[in-house]
Amino acid sequence: MARLAIGKPLGEDAHVADKVYRKRNGRPIELLLLGDSIAAGLGADRPKRTLGAQLAKRLADRSERAVRLHTAAVVGSETSMLRAQLAGLPPDYAADVAVIVVGGNDVTHRVRTSVSCAHLGEAITALQSRGTRVVVGTCPDLGALSPVPQPLRTMAGMASRQLASAQRDLVTGLGERAVSLHHVVGPFFLAEPDTMFAVDRFHPSGAGYRRTAKAMLPSVLAALGYDTLLPFGHHEPLPRVRR
Repeated sequence: MARLAIGKPLGEDAHVADKVYRKRNGRPIELLLLGDSIAAGLGADRPKRTLGAQLAKRLADRSERAVRLHTAAVVGSETSMLRAQLAGLPPDYAADVAVIVVGGNDVTHRVRTSVSCAHLGEAITALQSRGTRVVVGTCPDLGALSPVPQPLRTMAGMASRQLASAQRDLVTGLGERAVSLHHVVGPFFLAEPDTMFAVDRFHPSGAGYRRTAKAMLPSVLAALGYDTLLPFGHHEPLPRVRR
């Protein structure tokens, strides 16, 4: 219903922001972005304002190393499509850290939470087999999307928070890190929708991506072994139980 009302003013192609950031800092950290339109950066008005670009620059500045960004995320992806994104990587490619943001399209297409999480777990295991650490930004709160009419907005909000909780438990149980986007950036999108959202009121703007990158950075640094304070909404790996 919301799509019919507002159309697709942003199109379906995000800006390409892949390159090496802060080259002068030497041997680069390999940063991989997987997932849906948020991971791809749809809504940013220029490449340097996508989630990947802003996260890469912040990571380079904090780590004092160069960062090579590779974005495999595809606009419109459900969690089941992570498999294809991974299959499209070069066989010998191994990122130091992968950031995954996915789940919103699973909610809107009514994919069962158990099915969505099974696909996410498969992707995480595949990344671990490549020696890659993983940080998952859990499903954003779709209850913040004003173009969605009531009572669908409330229902979407409940479904997205349920999926986010399941994603968090899965990710930390597999020994990786999760960032609850609902908690770390959701309040900003609710308080400043004109600034945080792009013109379609669905996707983040450049300012929204800047806020999201800043919020996710502590877990990305921690995944790479840097000593950093983890604020509220960041979830560390659970201890693995020996059998």
